[in-house]
Amino acid sequence: MADEIHTLAVSLFSEILTADQLLRNRLSRVLPKGMEISHFSVLNHLVFVGDERTPAQLASTFHVTRGAMTNTLAKLEWAGYIHIRPDWDDARRKMVAISPAGRQARDQAISMISPLIDQVVGELGTERVRLALPVLRDLRIKLENN
Repeated sequence: MADEIHTLAVSLFSEILTADQLLRNRLSRVLPKGMEISHFSVLNHLVFVGDERTPAQLASTFHVTRGAMTNTLAKLEWAGYIHIRPDWDDARRKMVAISPAGRQARDQAISMISPLIDQVVGELGTERVRLALPVLRDLRIKLENN
């Protein structure tokens, strides 16, 4: 029984890691020139939450170091996609907001990746994807809590 669980676990994680790598490669090819997946992810998150976030909050959300997030934010700010301002209540913190250009770049990225993800979901079948989502969500939550 333990061998069966081990084999199943290794197969599951192997499939997830391989699918992640393949998806990242495909998305990287269709994103607007110069936009990385990490840039799109931050812009998409800022649109989704609809409010400012601190760099520390963003680093926590994306499970990366503050240094890695600072690097991503610097590139986004340089491109004009975000605004970074001091926190008026605590001068030690900064606040990050998406700019109109960032919202436009995010929307352009969505329009460029939508055909790819729609095709994949269509080929897999919506019902199979719907059935897979709870398992993947539970796995993510389990890993986040550890």
